[in-house]
Amino acid sequence: MAKNIQRFSYVVCLLVSILVNIFFFRKMYYEKDKLSWSQRAAEEAEAVAAISCSGNGRVFVDGIVVDGKPICECYSCYGGNDCSLLLATCPADVEGGDPLFLEPFWMQNAASSAVVVAGWHRMSYFFPNQSYISKELEKNIRKIHAIAKNAITDGRYIVFGVGSTQLLNAAVHALSMESSSSSPFTTKVVANKIPYYSPYKFQTEFFQTLHYEFEGDSSMLKNKSDFGGNVIEFVTSPNNPDGNLRNSVLKGPNVKTIYDRAYYWPHYTAIPAPADEDLMIFSISKLTGHAGSRVGWAIVKDVNVYKRMMDFIDVAEMGTSKDGQLRALTLLKVVAQGDDKQLFNFAHQILSHRWEKLSRIFSLSKRFSLQRIPTQYCTFLDRIREPSPAYAWVKCKRKEDKNCTEIFRVAKIIGRPGSKFFAENRYVRLSLLKGQHDFEMLISQMKKLVSQEGGVGAQAISSF
Repeated sequence: MAKNIQRFSYVVCLLVSILVNIFFFRKMYYEKDKLSWSQRAAEEAEAVAAISCSGNGRVFVDGIVVDGKPICECYSCYGGNDCSLLLATCPADVEGGDPLFLEPFWMQNAASSAVVVAGWHRMSYFFPNQSYISKELEKNIRKIHAIAKNAITDGRYIVFGVGSTQLLNAAVHALSMESSSSSPFTTKVVANKIPYYSPYKFQTEFFQTLHYEFEGDSSMLKNKSDFGGNVIEFVTSPNNPDGNLRNSVLKGPNVKTIYDRAYYWPHYTAIPAPADEDLMIFSISKLTGHAGSRVGWAIVKDVNVYKRMMDFIDVAEMGTSKDGQLRALTLLKVVAQGDDKQLFNFAHQILSHRWEKLSRIFSLSKRFSLQRIPTQYCTFLDRIREPSPAYAWVKCKRKEDKNCTEIFRVAKIIGRPGSKFFAENRYVRLSLLKGQHDFEMLISQMKKLVSQEGGVGAQAISSF
């Protein structure tokens, strides 16, 4: 009898021990992974992302809400509640620079690129030590440049701004203040040469002070042999709109240069060597495609220029968005994961394919031509690489075709006029950065336009 009681007690103790272990196992592993305050936000984001919009649009958490639910935002040329309606007369809109061609990459990396922000995240104006800048983001920016081999950051200072646009004027301010102490003349601000990015002119004129004024392109000063003042030259490299690498035109001790390097990434151009200028500007927009996050940075060699740029950002904005910096940090970590070439290879493959396809069509035309971009050795790819520019810079070659933008508009292709870049209107810029549907629309309309020329081109174009 005593043995039976002892055996029973042993069994009971064993069962209790197993149940206790199961309880603590669940507590440690199952409940550890269970979300608490972020559960609702995660479920909402997942639910919104699951809505397909027929593959022709997106739903966003902050989108317009109808009957308690956010609705589809359709891509261009699509309509209807679920974006299933194709608008037959819709033109190919390739005027803007939204880098939506990168959207599929981020959908493939949805888990690692997602950001959950607590309601109490970074409520202060400052990071620790009264800084406006995330040290982790700065560290990752330096890391990405080392991976891309496109800029020297060692021993340099980094300034954050609201996209590269704000940093352009912060740089003008800083350099003009430096010049004003050494010259009685107003500093002249010029663009490298035509064609050039129009905000250099419009932004400089909008914020013009007694210290600086916009003068035009560099040729305006090269012809003034008696000019004795200080000069700030904007150099866009690769250039927007034609994608060619550029160097400064003006030389001398009174010349300061701002290098706009927004497109100096392996997606868009060969990287012959790391950029090593005194002041270089980059942005998240053209690196990851997140134009709406408005995060840019300047890499600055001189400490006094750095301090003046920081003063400008302090007065203008009191720093940049902490939420934007958090998202940028998350995105850069994704770019650096794995073999740290996934994004660059993905983007380069798409753009080089688009350029090749468009070039084949233009090669059959006697009426239109594309810009020439030479093949170059790329340190990132460790080989000679083919062009993969962000834009096609098209010239209408016929003497009577004085308004290229209008010719393309009639052909149902919307581009940006050459005059927007201070060139002749027989040029037009076509964006290759848009989503796949927009690019396919462009190719379809270009085939029709070139085939109207007749001859061999019309026959050959139907084969691809």
